[in-house]
Amino acid sequence: MPRVRLVPDQELPPETLQQVTAMEAAGQDTALTRGLANAPEFFKKSFSFYLPARQGHSLDEALIELVRLKVARLNDCFT
Repeated sequence: MPRVRLVPDQELPPETLQQVTAMEAAGQDTALTRGLANAPEFFKKSFSFYLPARQGHSLDEALIELVRLKVARLNDCFT
């Protein structure tokens, strides 16, 4: 069970719902997006950094994934 409430489709802003729908269609996990949707301003600011970083523009993408998995494991979150 997540510790952060994952915002359901009917409560997502239209642009976030569009993003979530596209992610789900591609078989991607939407938990991070739904969790951050609890704080819309933080959501916008974090993704302005996160997406370029996640695409390997500031750190190697493999390193980012290893860090993400380690943080999840330390928090008993099995993703």
